[in-house]
Amino acid sequence: MDKKKFPQVIGVASGKGGAGKTTVSINLAVALAMQGHQVMLLDADLGMANAQIALGAHAPFNISHVLNGSKTLQEVMITTAQGVRLVPGASGLRDIAALDTQQIATMIHAFDTLDEPVDYLVVDVAAGIAPAVLEFMSACQRRFVVVCDQPASIADAYGLIKVMSTEQSLDEIYLVPNMVNSAQEGRQLYRRLNDVCTRFLGISIRFLHSIEADELVLQSLRKYKSVLEYAPGSSAARDFRGLAHALDQLPPIEHASGRMQFFMERMLRVPTDR
Repeated sequence: MDKKKFPQVIGVASGKGGAGKTTVSINLAVALAMQGHQVMLLDADLGMANAQIALGAHAPFNISHVLNGSKTLQEVMITTAQGVRLVPGASGLRDIAALDTQQIATMIHAFDTLDEPVDYLVVDVAAGIAPAVLEFMSACQRRFVVVCDQPASIADAYGLIKVMSTEQSLDEIYLVPNMVNSAQEGRQLYRRLNDVCTRFLGISIRFLHSIEADELVLQSLRKYKSVLEYAPGSSAARDFRGLAHALDQLPPIEHASGRMQFFMERMLRVPTDR
């Protein structure tokens, strides 16, 4: 029996561009789908959306059509070849890249209209600490911060964690070291950043799994596929499966720390065991 009573929402962000957050988002979504879950992926990297390209999908409509009222969320969603229900973002639209709080709220509340089953919603947000990034991350139950072992990436990841924890009072923040040389190096990177967060912020971030550097990831993107399809025996595919499995072993969150929440009405309809 599925232990989840309502959809689990995972926000994936990075302090700096180039850390591989979209690669993590799409491969995490595919790995969860391959493990038998009903998975949705929201491309919320507004204005620079590319999840549909990375998954080899074609979407005639996108989230901008929901915001202007011409389409419903259900009408813009597509099912990718990997079995993921994708909500495409808009690419190259300046207005979409600078949504205000009310427009983001409209997008988040649109998920209340969906009746189809969903175990996980993965939300791929933009890099940095723009207001839209923080609004989306606040609406998620768990927050994944993707980081590379590079000074700028580490510094910007710390900045994002600081804003989420101190200004937004968000918890359930997980570090996902990406493109590391080994699992040991990934855990060491986590410990270094966690030590800084503990010392200067008074919080502890969490760790599930790291992703090893693998040239097959880039090759898979050039083929418009996830690395789990393109090279299922690769180290990166192994790690994405490991990340998905570790995530699935976590207890469900029934009371998230953010304000607005995806699927809020669905959550309110679900009775508790207490």
